[in-house]
Amino acid sequence: MPPLRHATALETVSVVVPPEALEIYESALGSVCGTVDFFLDEAAGRWTLEGVKNQGAGEAELAAALTLAAALSGVAAPLTRHATPAEGWLERTRSAFPEQFVGRRFAVRGTHIRGPLAPGRITLHLDASVAFGSGEHGSTRGCLRALESVAYLRPRRILDLGTGSGILAFAATRLLHRPVLASDIDAWSVRTARANAALNRLATRVRVVRSDGWTAPILTRQGPYDLIFANILARPLCRMARQLATHVAPGGRVILAGLLAKQRRWVLSAHRPHGLELERVFYEDRWATLVLRRH
Repeated sequence: MPPLRHATALETVSVVVPPEALEIYESALGSVCGTVDFFLDEAAGRWTLEGVKNQGAGEAELAAALTLAAALSGVAAPLTRHATPAEGWLERTRSAFPEQFVGRRFAVRGTHIRGPLAPGRITLHLDASVAFGSGEHGSTRGCLRALESVAYLRPRRILDLGTGSGILAFAATRLLHRPVLASDIDAWSVRTARANAALNRLATRVRVVRSDGWTAPILTRQGPYDLIFANILARPLCRMARQLATHVAPGGRVILAGLLAKQRRWVLSAHRPHGLELERVFYEDRWATLVLRRH
């Protein structure tokens, strides 16, 4: 099928925040931007977040998300923006998206990459115009490594909560030879994951639905799950800890990601009271991925 493309008129919006406000503002920009990147100025100790979106799109939603982020974090971060030519942005994305080798089993490559596939690896294809979930982010890499670590359990019922590009659902389907249910709160992400599923010839094996957390009835009907991915952010992970635990089968595993390494203990403390115990931690850069086991 033809690759996804953005409208011609794009813009980049950005904020600069201290480390404690990073995840909140990442979520705010991510509510309307198809891709969000962030860069650390180590000298200043501050993060620059940049999101790309269609010009004029989602202005009310973005304003509301930024207002909420400021209230939750106590940090008022002025928004800056500039026009971004669509073709120039796509070319930069392609050049910054080389083939990624993750763990022992996976290779992630954009549709712009030609040549033979890496021998001995499961290759996951993503459109080069979709930057998030490309395998470069530490949380995505941690989840793929965590998946390798639990593959020996042969989980049958699998859910990818907050699927984004769909990369974790595709990896689980290919590695474990099981169908996977995937969900996301964002309609654009749902469309992207479905398109990527078709790109990987997994449209009949990976079902992608829109759901705000656990609200979609199908998520409850198909549980309890032997394996759940939740690559989201630390705060929503903590808020959903009780619900998450009720949907994991006894002896099942949960892979939690989207949290900074320093947030590991906080996220773990929210899940332990609900019968989820830490089994293993994977670190990638400043990010931690937790593998939890249900009693």
